Amino acid sequence: MKLLQDILYQVSIKEVVGSTNIEVESIVFDSRKATKSSLFIAIKGALSNGHEFIDQAIANDAVAVICEELPESKSPDITYVLVSDSHEALGIMASNFYDNPSEKLKLIGITGTNGKTTTSTMLYDLLRLLGNKVGLISTVENKIDNEIVPATHTTPDAVSFNQLLVQMVESGCTYCFMEVSSHALHQHRVTGAKFSGAVYTNLSHDHLDYHKTFDAYIAAKKMLFDMLPKEAFALVNLDDRQGETMLQNCKAGIQRTYALKSMADFKVKVIENQFGGLHVNIDGLDLYAKMVGRFNAYNLLSAYATGVLLGFEKLDVLTALSSINPVAGRFQYVISPDKVTAIIDYAHTPDALKNVLKTVEDIRTKNEEVITVVGCGGNRDATKRPEMARIACKFSDRVIFTSDNPRNEDPEAIIEDMIKGVEPQDFRKTNTIVNRKEAIKMACSIARSGDIILIAGKGHEKYQEIKGERLPFDDLAIVNDTFKLLNH
Repeated sequence: MKLLQDILYQVSIKEVVGSTNIEVESIVFDSRKATKSSLFIAIKGALSNGHEFIDQAIANDAVAVICEELPESKSPDITYVLVSDSHEALGIMASNFYDNPSEKLKLIGITGTNGKTTTSTMLYDLLRLLGNKVGLISTVENKIDNEIVPATHTTPDAVSFNQLLVQMVESGCTYCFMEVSSHALHQHRVTGAKFSGAVYTNLSHDHLDYHKTFDAYIAAKKMLFDMLPKEAFALVNLDDRQGETMLQNCKAGIQRTYALKSMADFKVKVIENQFGGLHVNIDGLDLYAKMVGRFNAYNLLSAYATGVLLGFEKLDVLTALSSINPVAGRFQYVISPDKVTAIIDYAHTPDALKNVLKTVEDIRTKNEEVITVVGCGGNRDATKRPEMARIACKFSDRVIFTSDNPRNEDPEAIIEDMIKGVEPQDFRKTNTIVNRKEAIKMACSIARSGDIILIAGKGHEKYQEIKGERLPFDDLAIVNDTFKLLNH
């Protein structure tokens, strides 16, 4: 229970109708969840407008309404607060309502197109190995120390986010590492939170269905760095062309860079890259890690740099990193009895797919074939589809185009968009199998001893989204089952 006037602290208010000296028991932005003494925030979303449900929230006993447009007919018993941006107001109010939990631990945000999940999960594992209680908010799962909380979005809504932080604080967590998506930043889901640090991985072609332009996508990512306080640190990948952009007008008192190619504060050199793992040199010290690929060298370096910036000893950080296992669905591989290697990876952007296939290219002997199974998601940025197909063909000996999560689109139409990116000389190496399970089985059946199969796009996901339904689907399980059948 909190007074509305306290919840409104630091919210940009245009007008108030009624009293703010009233008690609020809960904050909701879904009118159906309003109960006695709820504060209802009317949000304008892509699919619905919360302003149309103000009366329903009041009927469910909400006592106050936050809105961008005051209703023509107002109830005399209800307080109405007019704001310019309901999303932003919700972020600030959720933080105030839950007593600003982000100030009671060190909250570190990781943003970028690729590497967010691996870096945040690696940091969670790292800090726990160093003897701390830690929280994790990621695409794969949320964790409150060793308790798993299922994830529904890369970044939760503002209310769920603050509830998670409260649980972490109550469980004794002193750190929280979280993926911060561009959608979440643009929708102010983390507005009002105090970040102790931010890490930028990279930026490539993604989410333009939502942001419309690449400049808007960059601006959304930069919001995380713009909100850092003076006592925070900012860590950016200097090899990425937008790395320095993130630091422009950033108020963080500690600003550091990391890189593989450029002159940076933290440097890494790849010495050996094999399926068994990476041998790298960081700050003049050798590290043998269980990760594979040059892209993971960046993830290891960003985790190392973050650990050092948080005050831990360099050697302790490197020792802990050497024992961390790869993240599920990120270059996760299995080897069949007849020595066919299948790699499951979440790569669903052109840059991520290229990174994974170039890693395979670096490791392979050239005496084997690389067979790639790839699709693109429906109701998402369609402009990346032909580029994904072009990259798959360039770095593979055989390519099978299939479904990813078609959602509400025709999967065959998605594949047709992809095929537009295939060069004429590459058509001979392509096949189309719309059914993803059959595509994976086909790849496994045509592979010979020593061949490498890449199954890209879904990684850790245990479902396939078709026509509004999430049907059980697991790339890794299908590979394992198919390998067993082929070796009977």
